[in-house]
Amino acid sequence: MVAAIGAGFQHGYNTGVVNAPQNVIEKWMSDVSQERHGMPPDKNDITFLFSLAVSIYCAGGIVGGLLTSTFAIHIGRRGGLFVNNLFALIAAAMMGLSKMAGSFELLIAGRCFSGLNSGLNSGLAGMYLVEVSPRSMRGALGSMYQLIITISILVSQILGSQSIFGTDDLWPVLFGLTGIMALAQMLFLPCCPETPKHIFNKGNKERAQKSLKWLRKREDVSAEMSEIQTEAEQEKSIGKASFQQFIQNPSLRKPLIIAIVIMIAQQLSGINAVIYYSTQIFQKAGMSQQEAQLATMIMGTVNIIMTVISVFLVEIAGRKTLLLIGFGLMFIVTALLAVLLEFIQYDFASYMCVALVVLFIVCFATGPGSIPWFLVAELFGQDARPLAASISIGCNWTANFLVGLFFLPLQELIGPKVFIIFAVLQLIFTIFIFFKVPETKNKSLDEVLKYFK
Repeated sequence: MVAAIGAGFQHGYNTGVVNAPQNVIEKWMSDVSQERHGMPPDKNDITFLFSLAVSIYCAGGIVGGLLTSTFAIHIGRRGGLFVNNLFALIAAAMMGLSKMAGSFELLIAGRCFSGLNSGLNSGLAGMYLVEVSPRSMRGALGSMYQLIITISILVSQILGSQSIFGTDDLWPVLFGLTGIMALAQMLFLPCCPETPKHIFNKGNKERAQKSLKWLRKREDVSAEMSEIQTEAEQEKSIGKASFQQFIQNPSLRKPLIIAIVIMIAQQLSGINAVIYYSTQIFQKAGMSQQEAQLATMIMGTVNIIMTVISVFLVEIAGRKTLLLIGFGLMFIVTALLAVLLEFIQYDFASYMCVALVVLFIVCFATGPGSIPWFLVAELFGQDARPLAASISIGCNWTANFLVGLFFLPLQELIGPKVFIIFAVLQLIFTIFIFFKVPETKNKSLDEVLKYFK
């Protein structure tokens, strides 16, 4: 829980923190620019600066994702999470002091460091949670990361409102708060053990056994230790998990392709597009701006509730089933949304669009939102897991960055028809999952690997 809450909170909080105070920050950037140059800046320049502050978070996430392997192997899963908090503290200091220093460059640099922190968290936390969980609880504990992300996004939206920290004077406090969670995680992580699989992989069998006994709260852990040893022997037969091995060996290449596609699918599902459109759809349904913002927060609450439900469903229905249900229903919902948005000026269409937006969030939270973060760790053994996580999570953040970069231009170019593109992608992902993705629920690594032979 320490890993899930600490890492997931920073990821979600820094994802959503820029949304509510956008106008306040743009005004500050304009004032700083005018003070420097003695003349009002061009509006497009300020829009670019704010967009850079938003998108550079994803750029940092890409770097963090690619560094996951290095941190996980050389520092450890728990050790990597601990050291990663230093990036969060640097980010909090930069962003929190940017207004005092009169430097939007400091804010942008801080956002980059917060992205680096979140990119590492998304890889390291998933690995840690899967490796410390008993097989029957891997999915439930793995889903906790996404649950904390959804909660912290809503927290950032509430704290960023004008009635709390979303003001001209207090917005730096809003950005600096992420440092508190980093300090809390640094305080509690030493109380948690390193993962038994990582310790065993480093050649310390006795310490791995001690760690496993602490986690399971029982003395007899011989069955799991035997499973860890068998997994290590299987990986030796496959060979060292280098990038070349991932390309040449089908037992590594096939699950890597699945991991990459699932990670990209999460970002290309259209979730960010629907969230972007939500306030506009609510306003066109007759809501005021305040009511639309409230409805968006309610939508975030629905996301949290459904993610909580998915924590239990994932160990009942399984990973593949929930992914198929999630992406399949999202395809239907998005296709209907693309059609109805063309008629949103009519009352019947506007209210149906509101319902479809909420239903889309429900479908996303059912499986596509949470499962990718831990499915990658379930497809690989302890030796191959870090590099596989680095590659697939790097792809996730790259897709996130590209959606942020190209969605608005596409939306301006073709309007609501942009949802047709997302619907087609969702259909492709559904077909891919049906034919290519194995069910990993309650399966050992040996059982999973047999699927790829």
